[in-house]
Amino acid sequence: MSEFHKEVVDLVWGRPSNGGVSASIFRRWTQGFVFSENEHSALEQFEGGPCAVIAPVQAFLLKNILFNRESSNWRNISEEEQKAALCSTLSEILESACSSPSTGYCLVSWAKGQSPHTSAHTNTQTQSQTQGTPEPESSQPPPPQGQQPTALAAEELGFERFHSVLHKRTVLSVSELREEVVSLYHTWGGCCGVLLFLYSVILTKGIENIRNEIQDTMEPLIDPVHGHGSQSLVNLFVTGHAVSNVWDGDRECSGMKLHGIHKQASVGFLTLMESLRYCKVGAFLKSPKFPIWILGSETHLSVFFAKEMSLVGPESPSEQARRVFQSFDPEDNGFIPESLLEDVMKALDLVSEPDYVSLMKSKLDPESLGIILLGPFLLEFFPDQDSGIPDSFPVYHYNGLKQSNHNERVEYVEGTALVLGFEDPMVRTDDTPVKRCLQTKWPYIELLWTTDRSPSLN
Repeated sequence: MSEFHKEVVDLVWGRPSNGGVSASIFRRWTQGFVFSENEHSALEQFEGGPCAVIAPVQAFLLKNILFNRESSNWRNISEEEQKAALCSTLSEILESACSSPSTGYCLVSWAKGQSPHTSAHTNTQTQSQTQGTPEPESSQPPPPQGQQPTALAAEELGFERFHSVLHKRTVLSVSELREEVVSLYHTWGGCCGVLLFLYSVILTKGIENIRNEIQDTMEPLIDPVHGHGSQSLVNLFVTGHAVSNVWDGDRECSGMKLHGIHKQASVGFLTLMESLRYCKVGAFLKSPKFPIWILGSETHLSVFFAKEMSLVGPESPSEQARRVFQSFDPEDNGFIPESLLEDVMKALDLVSEPDYVSLMKSKLDPESLGIILLGPFLLEFFPDQDSGIPDSFPVYHYNGLKQSNHNERVEYVEGTALVLGFEDPMVRTDDTPVKRCLQTKWPYIELLWTTDRSPSLN
């Protein structure tokens, strides 16, 4: 294995104590990007693990299909539309990951004649075994219709062999990148397509750039024991930055700078871990540009989405106030020391004359406890603010794992969301992981699904 490949392997897979990556873990990651036969705009995930790549790609895919095209029949797109949507999505993620356009975009594919499809589906090897240029699309025909196992046909490949037959090439312009991504369409959909794209993103971003952003450089992007992708990997695909945290901005902890998210993402991220108070997702991920959110459970990633753009309208003054207040409350206590009230008011461009601040301290802390609660603060300065969100709207949930879907068919689960301004026992629906995850953004959301059972986060 070349030194170059070794650097990628160490970053992605770490350095397992037994000297190699488990064959079963590697096999789970050897699938391609394959569309569901039952839901033509949904990608299928064959086994646990690669959701850290597939779910973000699915989220951006939905963004491009729902909001960047004319057709209203978004659930039943043609093969040509699938190709166009997937390739434009993969290009977009690569463009986002590129730290410096002058260094170009890197694409990883099979060395010429080394595609597993070539060896698995032809009796004679007609192509040369040179490492020169990647196979053009014409020399790597698509697998026969319905022969999905080609996207998982890596039984004979193995970890070492896979890394010995890779070829990388760099393109310098966005237009060239988009052309190359389209020419490699059957590569993305075939054996190891997910890994080839992952490596393309990593090399486009730059190994050193990723190491500088990851909090713990000893933690690999893919867990070598369980095969799950790290938060850094998810953030790399969603934001173009491989930071390990989900809060807004950077934070200081014991003299160490911890990197977070620095701008509003196109698609969002919510996690069940926040409902368990393990973390706090910031506004840049919680309030994305499009109404599409990746949902994280303890072990899996799925996607929740709507077509209602008012869900992600410009930040209202009260939402901005909540975000700023919480930036002074990093432990998410729901209050700040009264000494910080003046700083919060200044950050929000509120009147912050000393006499007025003292008056507000007395009003907001009548019992002289030395703290200012978030609720009374918002009521005082931002009362009766209408969020602009409709009372109810259609929603959808995607889970790429067959076994997590009804009748093992990868299909969107449809439902209706009710967003209330308060808890109403009369319309309480259920208490499922999906709902608890969504309540980290909409505390009083209720969900009515068209199916007998709630969709699964796992």
